[in-house]
Amino acid sequence: MPELPEVEALRAFLDERLTGREIARVTPVAISVLKTYDPPPTALEGAEVTGVRRHGKWLDIEAGGLRLIVHLARAGWLRWTDDMPAAPPRPGKGPLALRVALTDGAGFDLTEAGTTKRLAVHLVRDPSDVPRIASLGPDPLDEGFDRAAFAAVLEGERRQVKGALRDQGLIAGIGNAYSDEILHAARMSPFKPVQNLDEHDVDVLWEALRTTLRDAVERSRGLAAGRLKSEKKSGLRVHGRTGLPCPVCGDTVREVSFSDSSLQYCPTCQTGGRPLADRRLSRLLK
Repeated sequence: MPELPEVEALRAFLDERLTGREIARVTPVAISVLKTYDPPPTALEGAEVTGVRRHGKWLDIEAGGLRLIVHLARAGWLRWTDDMPAAPPRPGKGPLALRVALTDGAGFDLTEAGTTKRLAVHLVRDPSDVPRIASLGPDPLDEGFDRAAFAAVLEGERRQVKGALRDQGLIAGIGNAYSDEILHAARMSPFKPVQNLDEHDVDVLWEALRTTLRDAVERSRGLAAGRLKSEKKSGLRVHGRTGLPCPVCGDTVREVSFSDSSLQYCPTCQTGGRPLADRRLSRLLK
């Protein structure tokens, strides 16, 4: 799933290529992709793009006083082309979900792999008209999101720190991959309860969060959309590296089930050498 660093890179990529250009048409291809009907996609025909913004993991393309807002979900992606086919796309079983064509012949496709379709596109007048954007927590890269603001969003939380970092209502943009990376950089167990964090823990976690996300954004800056997935994978130290050596200490990276997915961690760096129990598996064995 694209997270804050990749979506920020896509925002910059699109902002450079779309701003000042005119939309010819927006064509939904998959039935499930368009989540709104008023205004219709035809309202964007002839509109000039005035900017591309980001809200957490959401892209926000502003044109003609409207906002085309995109969430790529787990398996969605964006493909840019300077030479869009003239013929409109045909609905089918392929990955194509929505096409945006510009009047000069360029444009982009939104695609989604797999059979579970979660890619979401909203055409609204204001970003807050999308409920999941209206409920987002602060962006961790905003200048105003300092250590005090970070401590404030954690105050009163009584769940494990991994779940808190992934909660979009607390902090916008962090998902499964970068929460693993942040916790590894902080040398902290993903199962540590937030209420057990002392002032030093908050300091360390705050620094790990900012450094991890900023480094990932810098690695992705200026890359073409097609290269962002491979760049993300190459920069990860524990996430998706089960069975491989930790690049810090050499211990074997382990995996454990968490919520609706799995997490990866280094026992030596994060849990004092102790493997974490797979709680989902434990419940099944009872």
